[in-house]
Amino acid sequence: MSALSIESLSDQQVLDLADIQMSPDQQLALSKLLDDGREGLLNETTTLQLDQLMQIYRRGLVRKAQALKVAVSRGLRHPLDS
Repeated sequence: MSALSIESLSDQQVLDLADIQMSPDQQLALSKLLDDGREGLLNETTTLQLDQLMQIYRRGLVRKAQALKVAVSRGLRHPLDS
């Protein structure tokens, strides 16, 4: 779905994208790696894993925000500041 413009998606696809989250396994792995990083326990491999998960997380947040903007503009969701 990431190759398509969000504006070209159906209303349901926009809403689904606005609600998307990382998988529970990814969330757990990210939390553990962040904890390990705070404790100074990361090695080269786990640092790379953390970087990859952070990229997934950031891309997901951007897509989610874009979908929310489209959902609000279509009247599917209320603006967050209301």
